Amino acid sequence: MSTSTPADDSSSSYRQAGVDTAAGDLAVSLMKSAVSNTHGPEVLGGVGGFAGLFDVSFLTSYRRPLLATSTDGVGTKVAIAQAIDKHDTIGQDLVGMVVDDIVVVGAKPLFMTDYIACGKVVPQRIADIVAGIARACSATGTALVGGETAEHPGLLGPDDYDVAGAATGVIEGDDLLGAHLVEDGDAVIALESSGLHSNGYSLVRHILAQRNMSFTDTSAELGGVVGEVLLEPTRLYTSPLLDLIARHPGAVHSLSHVTGGGIAANLARVLPVGSWVEVDRSSWSPAPVFRALSDLASTTLESAEGTWNLGIGFFAVVRADGAAAIAADLTAGGIPAWQVGTVHTTYRDLTGFEQGAKGVDGGAVRLVGSYSH
Repeated sequence: MSTSTPADDSSSSYRQAGVDTAAGDLAVSLMKSAVSNTHGPEVLGGVGGFAGLFDVSFLTSYRRPLLATSTDGVGTKVAIAQAIDKHDTIGQDLVGMVVDDIVVVGAKPLFMTDYIACGKVVPQRIADIVAGIARACSATGTALVGGETAEHPGLLGPDDYDVAGAATGVIEGDDLLGAHLVEDGDAVIALESSGLHSNGYSLVRHILAQRNMSFTDTSAELGGVVGEVLLEPTRLYTSPLLDLIARHPGAVHSLSHVTGGGIAANLARVLPVGSWVEVDRSSWSPAPVFRALSDLASTTLESAEGTWNLGIGFFAVVRADGAAAIAADLTAGGIPAWQVGTVHTTYRDLTGFEQGAKGVDGGAVRLVGSYSH
């Protein structure tokens, strides 16, 4: 007959309250290999420490190293993952939202941490989420140096969870990208998205609810099982953009990640005050998923321009004489890219333009024309 120790009694009491520390330990065990695969020699201490350690001795070679940091989550896209019990791609969405914000200033990501809050730790589910984060971290050259899984019974249902993360990168001060570099005549290059990425899912869920559609339904309009189509992972732009910047020194002036707020607002944030751009809708055709959702909602694509990316995941504002080569370079590397507009600094009436966004006094942007079919 076994005898309970005080520690055993404590663990049992905690389990009766709804928190299973043993399940948490198993989840760590299952994710350990995936996390370790993101570690280079700069990562010290391995997995499981109270704090992640990253050796930044290399920063002594920088003249003026600037650290860039970003934090974000995936939003209500997690509800779809939970609905169809598929959790191995939501981690890539998280990395896309966090790490791809860092490359906007031209910074190289160094490390990331994650946080998963759940109603009940299901070890394989947590391991699937973290494995997705780790794969995307490897693809972006980011070390996953730490994280936390917190069980919140009573606050979240047994199958509910949310994910968030934070990352840090570095850039040489003289190489910082931004609106300060943008000039009259610069070309605006669009980089294709892989779908909805991680924004506008509250609208998506509203549209489906209005049509009494479930995530497990098969939809001819969407071209498959609804939840699977909508879980298309976020395209990762960090590595291709860092390579692009290195191959075309001085040609890339500013970058914009098209996330919450849509097309015009996010481009306006990386343009100088007094500049303006007209984005030509006829230069691309939004992907079928956007057209299908608009049809289901009986609305126009134009009405969703402030909510969905409509096929543009990133903008690159580049020197005019390098625009064609940059678009061709990105396209050859697997990210279709094309010019959608030109930066102007001459005076004009800006009625109807979106000017700045999210507290940034940036440039002015509006979309013109009709989408290509």
